[in-house]
Formats: sequence, C-alpha cells, structure tokens
Amino acid sequence: MAFELTGKLIVKEDTVKISDRFQKREFVIDVPNEKNPEWNDTIKFQITQDRVDLIEPFNIGEDVKVAFNIRGKKWERDGRVNYFTNLEAWKIDKAGGGAGNAPSGAPMPDQLEELPPEEGGDDFPF
Repeated sequence: MAFELTGKLIVKEDTVKISDRFQKREFVIDVPNEKNPEWNDTIKFQITQDRVDLIEPFNIGEDVKVAFNIRGKKWERDGRVNYFTNLEAWKIDKAGGGAGNAPSGAPMPDQLEELPPEEGGDDFPF
C-alpha cells in the first residue's frame, strides 16, 4: 500500500553505506498539521539502494511530495524483541506537480528482493 505526503524539506542527510550490499539515506519534511496549524508534523523518511539520489535535486526549504510505503520489522536478539517502522520513500516530486524522478520502469519497493540480515556485530538490522 502506497501513501503520499507533501511538506517542506528541512533535512537532507548524506548517504550511509551499511554494508557492501546495502546503503540508505534519510531526509525530513515538515508537514502542516491539519488539526492544529500551529504545530507541524516533522516526518523522517529513508531511501535505500539505487534510490538514494532521489532527494539530491531538491533544496532545503523546497516543498516536495513524497510517495512512500510503511515498512515494519520484528528483530530479536539475546531474548530481546524490538519492532522497527520505517517510511520507505520511492518517489519524490516538486509539490504541485512536475515529473517524478524515480528511475523509469523501477520496481515498486514491495517488488524488490529483500536482503538477508547481516551476520555478526550488535548493529540493528537497518
């Protein structure tokens, strides 16, 4: 299931290479709160793999429309259970229209092959 949000780009992080097979990049948009216009919602997204450059053409302060999926994972180690939720962006446009910058013919994120968990270390699986 895909979702969309429109807001002002306020943070654009650098790409982080997690392993030889996985990289990610995070960005944040400020979204007006419909119930209380005095309080905006600050929403963090991640983009992964070959999509990490999707945010590159956009500048801080620019209004963007983000198409994304919600991803959740259960992670267990040494008897501890954690749950993680990520907003996985797969398309970013200028707010108000314009051409998308997702690679032409790119598969939707739910069509991508999932990577196996990394072995060893105490790092979280993202």
